[in-house]
Amino acid sequence: MSGEERSGDAPALTHVRADGTAHMVDVSAKAETSREATAQAVLKTTEDVVRLLSDGNLPKGDAFAVSRVAGIMAAKQTANLIPLCHPLPITKVTVDFEPQESTILMKATVKTKALTGVEMEALTAVSVTALTLYDMVKAVDKHAVVSDIMVLAKSGGKSGDWSL
Repeated sequence: MSGEERSGDAPALTHVRADGTAHMVDVSAKAETSREATAQAVLKTTEDVVRLLSDGNLPKGDAFAVSRVAGIMAAKQTANLIPLCHPLPITKVTVDFEPQESTILMKATVKTKALTGVEMEALTAVSVTALTLYDMVKAVDKHAVVSDIMVLAKSGGKSGDWSL
């Protein structure tokens, strides 16, 4: 039985061999295609903090700019942070913020032309964006919460397009 095969009806875990050990999946037989993924995170805070963020008046400076750059940098480091991720030639990363009443919705979109998808890069980008934003606001809101980190959509590859 090869590393990707499993007996029974349970689907095989692609990063676990039959003997239970982890391995990096061989993607060399896959087609190189354009791929894109978008992930989100939410910072729950107060209306006052959202106003400070939107006006650029936080004590630490322009939190959106700093957090955006942190997220872009993080996407490019995903393979160094997540042990079984393949290094990918990222062609574009965008990080956007949607201030709402007492939350900030963050979205990161990552693009590549590669043998495997960029969901992990999008998740890493939005996670680090959210952590950086949290770091920037914690002096004015010690009760801020990062939540709802998830993939919203992906496109490209054998499994095709998907969205929530």
